Amino acid sequence: HAELLQLLVIFLAGKCTCQALSLEKLPTAMKKNDKLICLLDERQKNEIKEINRAFIEFHKNFQKPETRREFDLNDPQALKKDLPARVSDDDPRCSVSGMQKFEGEDINSEKRKKFQQEQLREWSLQQQKDVKNALADQKFEDDLYDKFRIELDRKIMEEQRKEEESRRIICTATKNFNKIQAAELDYKNELEKAQKIKDDMDEITSLLRGDLLNENPEQAIGRSGKHPVLVDRWKGMTQEQLMAIREAQKEQVQEKLRVREQERRTDAEWDRQRLQAARTLLLFERQQQRENRVHRQDLDDVNAVLSEEQKAK
Repeated sequence: HAELLQLLVIFLAGKCTCQALSLEKLPTAMKKNDKLICLLDERQKNEIKEINRAFIEFHKNFQKPETRREFDLNDPQALKKDLPARVSDDDPRCSVSGMQKFEGEDINSEKRKKFQQEQLREWSLQQQKDVKNALADQKFEDDLYDKFRIELDRKIMEEQRKEEESRRIICTATKNFNKIQAAELDYKNELEKAQKIKDDMDEITSLLRGDLLNENPEQAIGRSGKHPVLVDRWKGMTQEQLMAIREAQKEQVQEKLRVREQERRTDAEWDRQRLQAARTLLLFERQQQRENRVHRQDLDDVNAVLSEEQKAK
């Protein structure tokens, strides 16, 4: 009603406004007022329809014929609702002289049959429920077994991934170690080569500057040291000089032998370390294979037990 009053106020305001409008705007205002009147009329019809529907619903829900006091006098189903002459064999209205009960009559047969049918239906429903529960339990067990297998496969894949990762790390470490060893060996060879070149140059320089090739004139000087070189006494180098040269050559030979022995020992040590690393890696791989075989055997045993349990179920 408040909305209707508001619309009426708007309508009256629009009507008053139409009087003040100019002649050019008058058709537009009239169309607007006509539309507003149509809307008000439509709303009034809808409200009347809603009120009538509410009345009908109220009569239908709260003013039924069954709720009247005199309904039992005009009830068309009165005879159907009335009790029969005998309800059951134990009806107290069945007197000795009432002639309501005879031999061979079974008034409760329909009720008993109905009870038996209801009991059979209950049994059938219970059997269906048991079968459904059994199927649900079987499905739940299957789902649980599938989840267990999936989780077990995931763990196996995770273990394999970890094993591959550890093997990759070991291979990477071994490769890096071999690279470092190769770099150290190359560096050592370069140093030895440079040292050998330096030793050779020193040896050549020593020979070029030595008394052997320069023919030191002091060896031809007399004992008194006053005379020049005694050509007739020149016999070459002295034994001391020759012995010194031989000793130097022996020392050089010994030094070369020592250097070669040191190189041989170093190479042998490197070979031993590489062999030890390869042996360690081989032992580790064998240990991993044994663990994998044991793990697979355990997995096969678990799968066999699960298979036997599944077959037993």
